[in-house]
Amino acid sequence: MAGLLRRRLPEARLDQVTDPRARRGRRWPLRTLLGATLLGLLAGAKSLAETEALTAELSAGMRRLLRIYRRVAALRELICRLDPHQLRAALHRLVRAAQRRKALEADGLPFGVVALDGKATALPSCDDYYAQRQSQNDGRTLVGLLRTVTSALISCRARPCIDVLPIAACTNEMGWFETALRHLVAAYGSLDLFRLVSYDAGACSQDNASLVRELSLHYLFGLKSTQPTLLHEAQRLLASLGIGQALADSEDDLGAGKRVLRRLYLTDQMAGFEWSHLRTVLRVESETLDAAGRRLVYENRYFVASLPACRLSSKQWLLLVRRHWGVETCHNILDTAFEEDKHPWIESEPRAALNVLVLRRLAYDLLTLFRSVTQRSEQRRATPWRTLMHWIDRALREATEQDVCGLRARRPLCAT
Repeated sequence: MAGLLRRRLPEARLDQVTDPRARRGRRWPLRTLLGATLLGLLAGAKSLAETEALTAELSAGMRRLLRIYRRVAALRELICRLDPHQLRAALHRLVRAAQRRKALEADGLPFGVVALDGKATALPSCDDYYAQRQSQNDGRTLVGLLRTVTSALISCRARPCIDVLPIAACTNEMGWFETALRHLVAAYGSLDLFRLVSYDAGACSQDNASLVRELSLHYLFGLKSTQPTLLHEAQRLLASLGIGQALADSEDDLGAGKRVLRRLYLTDQMAGFEWSHLRTVLRVESETLDAAGRRLVYENRYFVASLPACRLSSKQWLLLVRRHWGVETCHNILDTAFEEDKHPWIESEPRAALNVLVLRRLAYDLLTLFRSVTQRSEQRRATPWRTLMHWIDRALREATEQDVCGLRARRPLCAT
């Protein structure tokens, strides 16, 4: 754990974040304060107060390694003043560093795929800019919704978050798709990190699909009743196909005897139908069975893609659809292991809450890349997230000088 902190934290280059404070009276370098905040997130701290208390309890070995020689204070004041886009840039630097060391290689697919999805965190405050007002002046408790679009690299085993962009209070996910995608391409477009963009039916429209193709990318969109003509034609061609006509299938064990069966049906007969760039339409049939083989859940999902059917094998198409939900897995980890919705750390300032949210995704990436890429055995790759956080916490409090003295020299987390 000490080696993870020593090697990977500097890759975010926190020293490049613009310091909003006046030069006079600074007690701490900016990168020290940001690094300490990241340590708290990595160790599972529930608040800024717990994070500051953690810096007071660092072991002598970790103090020397991280060069945090005393308790850090005044974190809230700083976080309230930071520019969220400066922290997004730090997330981008961390991802680029991971790509350079080949930690983001596609697993099971021939190219990179990024999935986008919206996430909302409720706050007892709003500013009608970062947080959208949900309650009017009708006597009810004020509720603001901090909404973001997450971009997760689902082709990689680790499913890292490669970008997070706040949704303007005046619009919604559909209206923000173009902005989110253009920001993403601006950050990584020249790195050949991904070639296909995936989104659920909430962003499925001809305009959004055309935008993806204009940016020389391909799309995979969920298809629902919001596109009735496309859905009706897809159902006409695919809904009647039975198990014997499935092109690929998979089975997942859910434990306690439960299992999920998925089957793929695909057609290219709709190429050019309604949308000139449409090439492939998919239906994925899934059913959940109990230990006795009784059906518990049954559903069909439809997808449209600009990628020709021949570009992927049937198994790869099914894998692509299954990976499509990887961004929701990322959100689930943020809500369960990191307890993002329960403990946003700062509730009264939407901008500060957004800054913590971006830093939390930096922490998530550091842990998921360690868990899924650095670790080699399947057993270690299955380590629970809370266990990883506990290991970080123990390392920060207990690592001795002897434990850390053999680590290779790297750029320090913060200045002396």
